[in-house]
Amino acid sequence: MTHAVPSVRPEAADAPASGIVEVFNYGRGRPGLIPLWTGEGDMPTPAFIADAASRALAGGETFYTWQRGIPDLRQAISDYMTRLYDKPLGPDRFFATIGGMHAIQIAVRIACGTGDEVLIPSPAWPNFIGAAVAVGAKPVEVPLVLTSDAGNGRWTLDVDGLAAAVTPRTRAIMVNSPANPTGWTATREELVAILDLARKHGLWIIADEIYGRFVFDGSARAPSFHDVMEDEDRIFFVQTFSKNWAMTGWRVGWLECHPSLGDTVENLIQYSSSGVAAFLQRGAIAALEQGESFVQGQIARAKRGREIVCEGLAATGRVRFPVPEGAFYLFFSVDGEDDTRALAMRLIDEANVGLAPGTAFGHGAERYLRLCFQRRAEDLQEAVRRLAGVLTRS
Repeated sequence: MTHAVPSVRPEAADAPASGIVEVFNYGRGRPGLIPLWTGEGDMPTPAFIADAASRALAGGETFYTWQRGIPDLRQAISDYMTRLYDKPLGPDRFFATIGGMHAIQIAVRIACGTGDEVLIPSPAWPNFIGAAVAVGAKPVEVPLVLTSDAGNGRWTLDVDGLAAAVTPRTRAIMVNSPANPTGWTATREELVAILDLARKHGLWIIADEIYGRFVFDGSARAPSFHDVMEDEDRIFFVQTFSKNWAMTGWRVGWLECHPSLGDTVENLIQYSSSGVAAFLQRGAIAALEQGESFVQGQIARAKRGREIVCEGLAATGRVRFPVPEGAFYLFFSVDGEDDTRALAMRLIDEANVGLAPGTAFGHGAERYLRLCFQRRAEDLQEAVRRLAGVLTRS
């Protein structure tokens, strides 16, 4: 018997499958596999955060909550961001979300609709494209430029190419800096150029700055649109507790925008999630108020991880990459290997190491693999040893 295929809206049917999840599912559960394919480390959430959430749960904070986030969390975010960016950022700018992805979806829904275009510097995290497609918008990938695949090279933004990609249908530019997967970290000059372009054409900027603390040049943080914007600029900022405080499974983040959009954001939260569980927000407050030393440890761990994988893979003589400026990924190519989806599967089988294929990250990424180095040194050293063993005999 045949069954009729139900009618599905194209924006749902066309949402791209994740190439990262495909590889993850292929290798999931293999004994001894070292999983470097997703954007998370191996540290569990620290006890002081979990304990704060547990106390709130035990204390009965299990009812409907503030759509925008409980006032204590919004104030804690305000205090943290004011310290980090050395400028007053009031609590009315911040809205608690179900992780960074929820924040991106709300921002895209406000900025774009069916038939609109969104510019995305690429290679890029695939969820940016998915978020645009899911609202009926068209993602337009604008290639980042690699100055050299040697250690002294860097990914840069082709500002002229970005400007040339603007059409009458363009509504927004998604900017992820420091970037997943490339490690590209926008300079202040690049941010100014993007902002000037957005102002000229009346575009929104959706700024994913979740890796802003993960820079390796001694700076406290990466350059930010906060450094160059005016209050009236059309910018959404996406943030999450996942990376800094090892809270990936908690699904708590925040969206920042001009307070005048507060009612709109609140409505979209109401119609999508109805708010973040209050006891989870209590844990998030503890992260912000007590977690700075943990964040510093996370950054130091990532810096050491970067050294291990860069030195170890470069020694194979087959691996090419610029040293990442920020975030915690190595995005590298392998001489003679063009099908990185097949290579990622083979590395699971032969090295028992899980990497993400570049095919998951859009145009210009097909020849690359992404490795997350936010793990303990011993695991990374063993992963490099296994990878080198396969790559040097291929």
